[in-house]
Formats: sequence, structure tokens, C-alpha cells
Amino acid sequence: MTGVLLCLRAIKRYLPNLRRVVQLGVVAAGVSVFPIAAQADLTLIFGTYAADKPTDTVKKYRPFLSFLADRMSVELGEPVSIKMKIAKEYEMGIDQLADGDVDFARFGPASYVHVVEQNSGIQLVAMESKKGGKRFKGVIVVHTDSDIQSLGQLAGLSFAFGNELSTIGRYLAQAHLLEAGISSADLQEFSYLGRHDLVGEAVGAGRFSAGALKESTYKKLVAKGVPIRVLMSFDNVTKPWLASADVSPKVVAAMRRVMLSSENEEIVRQIAKNGFLEGTDADYDFVRQAMEKSQLF
Repeated sequence: MTGVLLCLRAIKRYLPNLRRVVQLGVVAAGVSVFPIAAQADLTLIFGTYAADKPTDTVKKYRPFLSFLADRMSVELGEPVSIKMKIAKEYEMGIDQLADGDVDFARFGPASYVHVVEQNSGIQLVAMESKKGGKRFKGVIVVHTDSDIQSLGQLAGLSFAFGNELSTIGRYLAQAHLLEAGISSADLQEFSYLGRHDLVGEAVGAGRFSAGALKESTYKKLVAKGVPIRVLMSFDNVTKPWLASADVSPKVVAAMRRVMLSSENEEIVRQIAKNGFLEGTDADYDFVRQAMEKSQLF
């Protein structure tokens, strides 16, 4: 009997902690690929699109989302669970946030502009910091052995873009090409390849004369031995984290407090190397201008 009483006391002692267990399910194309062990009081769905390989996207986000759910549970005083939904295309990811099919998301700047056009109630939670600032780099690359030294020399040649809704992979790259006097009519060929890594690999394989991609992806490809070099680099604004119009201000505020905290753990730096900053819609005005200019391409 004594043993039974001790067992019951132990269960009673640790029962409150069991309710604090936070799980992370991952949903790819609407299908759960990780088991969900228990139901939490608040379940949020994080959405993004596969700018790189989907498996790399899952691996990248899972630890941070678990951390975020843990901290939000403390902030809100109730267990929080976060699932992940990966859209295959940018447009699908934008529609999911605009329609409230996901609760929050990490987008590129151009996708932010598009989603706000669809739903003006989208809430800007925070922006990623890059060495304390709000800018990072995109690059236009050519093959390592290429003789091309300027954008103007691309006339009559071929160009690989990323997704048709990509900030770096399309809009900013096209704006810079236009500034150099190159429009679509001046290129022998151009294509939208989707992911940034596919652009770099295509240029490295000699299928295109040049292409636009994220600087971080460029560095990864070079480390893997892909023979490409930077023709030019250009500024882009850091990525926004957004909440749908349906998420309550209380939840958004809790998420923002966690992301802006100066005491964030090292795990945050796997997603945002220098943490997060407060952001405003005006931070994305120069991207809007590039998007308008690219219509002339």
C-alpha cells in the first residue's frame, strides 16, 4: 500500500509538467510526416514554401519552432503546439496565409507585398536581423570559367531566374538587369527554375549564362564544388515573420515578445543569425518599387 501511495504522489507531483510538454508536428502538402503524441490547448500552424529542398526546410525550422512553442507556452500560460505546413510553390504559400489556412509564416519580401495585397489584415510580427540591420545580399552568378564581367554583356545570352514570385530570384534581379539596359527581349533565353539551388546548379552545369540566387545558397553550392562565381551582388531586405488576420493580438504579442527577447537561446540563431528586429510595412517599399519596375522586363 505504501508503494502505491508513493506512486500516486509522484504522478500528482509531475502531472502539471506533463501539460507543459510541447510537440511539433510537420505537415508537408497537408500530410503529417511526424507523429503527434498529444493535443495542446493552443495549436498553431506555421507555413512556408520550399525555396530550397523541402527536407532542408524541415530540418532548418523544426528546432526553432519547438523553441518558439515552448517560450510561447510560458508567455501565454497555456500549452502551445506548432505544426508545420510546407507549400510546394510560393503562390500556394501566399494563398494559405491570406486565407488563414496557416496561422503564421516566414516569407520573402516580395511574398509579403503580395499577401498584404490579398489581405490587408496580415500582421507583421518581426523582421530578421542581419548584423543588427535589415538588409542582406542576393547575387547574380556566372560560371567560374565565364568571360562575362558585367550585366551589359548578357545581351544575346541566357538567364536563369528562381520562382516567378521570388524577391531575389526574379524582381530584384530583373530590376538590376533593366538598369543595365537588358530586358527580356535582349536575352536569347530565360527561364524560371523555382528553387535558388536549382538556379546555381544550372549555371554551374553550363545550361544558362547567368542566374540570380540568395548569397547564402551560392556559398553552399560553392562549398559543394559547383563552379560558379559572383558577377554582382545587391541588397535585399530581411525576411518578415507574419501572422494571419485571424490570429488574436494576444498571441501575436506573445510571439513578438519571444522573438525580440535579448535573452533568446542559441537555437534562434539557426533561423535568424542575429535575432529579430521590429519592422514596419515601409521597410519593404524599395522591394515594391523593384516589383513595379520589373513589369517592364
